Amino acid sequence: MQTDSLTAISPIDGRYLNKCQEFCEIFSEYGLIKRRVQVECAWLEALCSAGEIAECAALTPSELEALRGIAEGFSLDDAKRVKEIEATTNHDVKAVEYFLKEKVSGTSLESRSEFIHFACTSEDINNMSHALMLRDGKAVLRKSMDDLAGKVRALAEEWACVPMLAHTHGQPASPTTVGKELAVVAARLERQAGEIDRLVMPAKMNGAVGNFNAHLSAYPEVDWEALANSVISSLGLRQNRLTTQIESHDGIAELFDAIQRWNSVLLDFDRDVWMYISMGYFKQRTIKGEVGSSTMPHKVNPIDFENSEGNLGLANAILGYMARKLPVSRMQRDLTDSTTLRNMGAGFAYTLIAVKSTLKGLGKLELNAERLADDLDRNWEVLAEPVQTVMRKVGMDHPYERLKELTRGRRVTAEIMRDFIDGLPLPEKDKARLLKLTPATYIGLATKLARV
Repeated sequence: MQTDSLTAISPIDGRYLNKCQEFCEIFSEYGLIKRRVQVECAWLEALCSAGEIAECAALTPSELEALRGIAEGFSLDDAKRVKEIEATTNHDVKAVEYFLKEKVSGTSLESRSEFIHFACTSEDINNMSHALMLRDGKAVLRKSMDDLAGKVRALAEEWACVPMLAHTHGQPASPTTVGKELAVVAARLERQAGEIDRLVMPAKMNGAVGNFNAHLSAYPEVDWEALANSVISSLGLRQNRLTTQIESHDGIAELFDAIQRWNSVLLDFDRDVWMYISMGYFKQRTIKGEVGSSTMPHKVNPIDFENSEGNLGLANAILGYMARKLPVSRMQRDLTDSTTLRNMGAGFAYTLIAVKSTLKGLGKLELNAERLADDLDRNWEVLAEPVQTVMRKVGMDHPYERLKELTRGRRVTAEIMRDFIDGLPLPEKDKARLLKLTPATYIGLATKLARV
């Protein structure tokens, strides 16, 4: 069957490709090979620049430009050539080494060709490449995360003053404002994004079991740790000095856990918005031509928030498994991490799909001010809290119990509440303040907090 988005096994590469296409260059096989080439070229450049390796002469400006050009100009055709070589070698990293030797053949760089992949184990190249993929993937993801948090923050500002009945345990509770509740979400998203930003991917370039054994056997006078660190840090990564054959993947687990926490905040938000839509607090703008149900013409379903919730579940399932599995490897290494790491793009893609779905849903939301006001006016019993609090303040007997008797399990009208307040022996200032209160004005510092 011909390859097409309609024949893709995963919706990431089919139905949802337009929502995560940014990751094609990063997390694909092409993306991995490209970064392997980048690492190999950076290592050769460092060896030539070391000044202590006589057989690996310093690069001339034109040679440096040519070497960097191989990495920077890496194309899909180049990747296909690597795969052709791999068909013979049956080894993906060795195929990259042979590809690079082909590229420098017949040039002045050929004299250093045996220093391509010099003293490296495959995992030196792979762990660096995976770290670069995660670095680049994180940048894409963080931009969308910031777009979403910014949208939520803007709506918090716009609706900072709009009162809303809160619900704890699904029951009417002390009023808040729409904006303040959105500000809570924005703050949570921003905090977890900060945790993601804090993480710099670790990497290693220290040979077969992490001791620079081969390096020292050839050039014992070279400071190999420093040389490796120069390459690692030049690529925006941090050196992990103590490793086995593999970089331990603890840093990857930390990153995936941090993304999961951000995702969980978004999932919580998706469900809350879904509930508010079902309660009528929000309406959804209709889009001409869209159908909400195949049989019920009236329906406008909250599909964007549902889509986001489902994709966040998939993202966290993948990221969660990988965060638990990757730090575990038998002795100096086993190969179970290799196939697992090939799926890390799926966790990022499902996250990005979810973020874009929520953003789309937020763009269709309209506040239903009439419904919000009506719900507040039907729940005067929420003023039991301020009334009993003032009663406590002036030393009245059993304030909580008296308000519980008045309000618990029953609807209280404005007239009932005001009659009750009027009959209390309160100081006139306190009584006047309570009599002015309505569920819509009993919002504390919500408006101020929404704008923090």
